Amino acid sequence: MEFNRTLIVVAWITAIVLVQNCNNIHGRYHFHKGQRTQKPAEDPCSDAPPPYSPPEEPAPSSPAESASPSPAESAPSSPAESAPPSPAESAPPIPAEPAPSTPAESAPSVPADPYPDGPGNSTADCVFDVTDFGAVGDGCADDTAAFREAWKAACAVESATLLVPLDHCFKITSTIFTGPCEPGLVFKVDGTLMPPDGPESWLKTDSPRQWLVFYRLDQMTLTGSGTIEGNGQKWWELPCKPHRGPNGSTLPGPCDSPALIRFFMSTNLAVNGLRIQNSPQFHIKFDGCEDVLIEKLSISSPKLSPNTDGIHIQDTKGVGIYNSIISNGDDCISIGPGCTNVDIEGVTCGPSHGISIGSLGVHNSKACVSNITVRNAVIRESDNGVRIKTWQGGSGSVSDISFENIQMENVRNCIIVDQYYCLTKDCLNQTSAVFVNQVLYKNIKGTYDMRNTPIHFACSDTVACTNITMSEVELLPHEGELVEDPFCWNAFGIQKTLTIPPIDCLQEGEPQNVAETPEYSC
Repeated sequence: MEFNRTLIVVAWITAIVLVQNCNNIHGRYHFHKGQRTQKPAEDPCSDAPPPYSPPEEPAPSSPAESASPSPAESAPSSPAESAPPSPAESAPPIPAEPAPSTPAESAPSVPADPYPDGPGNSTADCVFDVTDFGAVGDGCADDTAAFREAWKAACAVESATLLVPLDHCFKITSTIFTGPCEPGLVFKVDGTLMPPDGPESWLKTDSPRQWLVFYRLDQMTLTGSGTIEGNGQKWWELPCKPHRGPNGSTLPGPCDSPALIRFFMSTNLAVNGLRIQNSPQFHIKFDGCEDVLIEKLSISSPKLSPNTDGIHIQDTKGVGIYNSIISNGDDCISIGPGCTNVDIEGVTCGPSHGISIGSLGVHNSKACVSNITVRNAVIRESDNGVRIKTWQGGSGSVSDISFENIQMENVRNCIIVDQYYCLTKDCLNQTSAVFVNQVLYKNIKGTYDMRNTPIHFACSDTVACTNITMSEVELLPHEGELVEDPFCWNAFGIQKTLTIPPIDCLQEGEPQNVAETPEYSC
């Protein structure tokens, strides 16, 4: 009996110890079986900021930073870049006090209606697709009304994208896209966009001088992987302005032919990535604009297409033109009156009429152009290389111009200043002219067409060109071995190094300074 009592006591003690140990184990490994609360899904187009946004890595500097404030710096990124990542791409944002959850639990909810604010306005990416506004995109239908409605909707939304989608060809008539709009607007052309085919198809109520006009805008980008097709052939055949044809013949040219794209009175602009071709007249024009970044464009039209300048700027300040390829029937890039702080780099021109400052001073007008830099460029198979052209009778000045590191390939007038520019042969001699001063030509090498002298300085009889600097200039004939002598008239400057060909006609010293007189000061 005593033995049985002892066994019972031992059993009770063992049970008590086991219970205590189990309680200790429960304290060390405590599991919650209930479901956690999760943060509500965020609207990606909501004004409220996310709880955490990782800092962006600084973008590498580009040449545009040295020319003018880059529109890309102030323009927001495209909606596709700023949309939150899907769970498959990355984990959701981490809140300040993290609570473990799976990606599926914290993914943003998809709204039942993908366009709750109207057609084309997706809360996921704020993209306004022109097809959602009725554009057909078959190359035949007139899609103008749809583009205008899409513009009106996109213009009212910050950082919106008006999308011209891939695999469509849209035809629209002459249209002015007017601001002001909310900042960060992107006009993205991934398909093909074109005007009516020729003057007979042009609406009588539309201006024949312009097609796409962007007016009074700030922080806008024109971009895309598509094509803007000008349908210029029938315009080039109009019998108005004579131009050179094959084998020395003279062919007619454009009348009031439209510029394909025009930016007017706008600021902080970016144009990049597009193919622009076969414009009736200028391919892209900037008038009265400020802070413009142009890069990675492909611009083309036939060699004999008249007046089809690639990029034309006038009355515009703070321009960067980079890494573009241009072949056309007139100036590759033309810089008109009222331009300052222009930086051009990495451009390939030709066939073309080269990179030109001017023409300036037409109809006895005053023209002021300053601080223009052209560098690291290639000009091939062109009528001119780097050119300054002014009419007789003008006033104002061209100053602080730099042409550096330029390769010439079979160019007729590699370096030219022409102060007797005239479209006909009956221009009268006049006493006043635009004053050309402080022009640098450095490291310009290559070959020239023997039909013209490689260096041509034809300055005004009464207003000399001054402070011309030549350094490391080597120009040889494209064919043969005979080197043509340069031509100089009333041109003053220095040779810092020996040049090929030798430019002995450049006069030393300075003539009477006209820069201080009101007629030539800017």
